[in-house]
Amino acid sequence: MLCGFSFIAYFWPSGGIDPFVASKAWLSWMIAATMFALGSLLPEDEVRRLRRQLPQVCLGTLTQCLVMPLAALAVVRFGGLEGGYRLGVILVGCVPGAMASNVLTLAAGGNVSYSVSLTTMATLASPITVPWLLVLMAGISESEARIEPLSMMLTLASTVLLPVIAGFSLARWSPRFKAIAERGGSILANLVILWIIAVVVGLNRDRLAMIPLSLLASLLVVNLVGYVGGYTAGALARMDEPMRRALTLEVGMQNAGLGTMLAVGSFGDQFPEAAIPTAAYTFGCVFTGTILVSLWRPRSAAAM
Repeated sequence: MLCGFSFIAYFWPSGGIDPFVASKAWLSWMIAATMFALGSLLPEDEVRRLRRQLPQVCLGTLTQCLVMPLAALAVVRFGGLEGGYRLGVILVGCVPGAMASNVLTLAAGGNVSYSVSLTTMATLASPITVPWLLVLMAGISESEARIEPLSMMLTLASTVLLPVIAGFSLARWSPRFKAIAERGGSILANLVILWIIAVVVGLNRDRLAMIPLSLLASLLVVNLVGYVGGYTAGALARMDEPMRRALTLEVGMQNAGLGTMLAVGSFGDQFPEAAIPTAAYTFGCVFTGTILVSLWRPRSAAAM
C-alpha cells in the first residue's frame, strides 16, 4: 500500500485539483489524528507496566536519543550532504520511534510490552527531546536551518502529546469508543501515515528523480547503526533476547511521519527537500526491519 499510494501521488496528472499537494496544510492535523489513534489503543496495563519497567524504558529511550542523532550527525558530516538533505537526515535521527516497531517486534518474537512502553515514552517525551536534539545536532553539523525550539515544542505538544493523552483518556472512560478504536484505530493511523508520505511525493515530484545515492546510503547507515546500537545496549544491560529485539527495532525505526510533518511545516519554505529523507526512511526502515525479523524467526522457532 505504501508503494501504491506513492505511485499514485508521483504520477498524478498536472492541472486541476491535486489532492496530495492540497493536503499539505492538513499535515499537522493528520499527525494529531495518528497520535490520537495511538493513544486510544494504549491498554491501561501497558501504562502501569511502564512505571514498573521504568529503568529499562529510560535506558532504551536514552539509547535512542544518543545513538540515532549521533549516527545522523556522523553521516551528514562524512557523507557530504548539504542543505535540506542534511537537515532531513538530522530530523530522521531526532524524532521518536515508530509504531511499526511494535508490529515487527511481535513478528520477531520480541517483548511487545517493552516495545510499546518504549514507543509510549519516546512519544510523550518528544515535545522536549526533538526540538533540543535538533538544535544541538543542527548546530554541530553547521546546518543553515532556522530552528525555533519553543515554537516546535508547542507544535509537538499540540500534535503529539495532547492527542495521545486525549485518545487514552477517552478510551478509558468510554467502553464504546474503546471498542470502535480497537477495530479501526490501527487502520486509521496506518492510512494517515501512508497519505503523509504520498503528500511528500506529490510535493517533490521533480526532485525525486534526482535523489543522490549518497542520501540513500546515508539513511541506510543511520538505520543499521540504530539496529546495532539498540541490540548492543540491550546486551550490555544484560536484557534477555526478546527485550533486546524490541530495543533493536525501536531504536532503528523512527517516526518518519512526524519528521515529515516537521520538515514540511517548520522548514518547507526554506528547505522544501528536507521532507524527502524522512519519507524515504519510512520505506527503508520497514524494509530492513522486515528482513531483520525474517532472520530472527528461524532462531525463535528453534528456541521453542
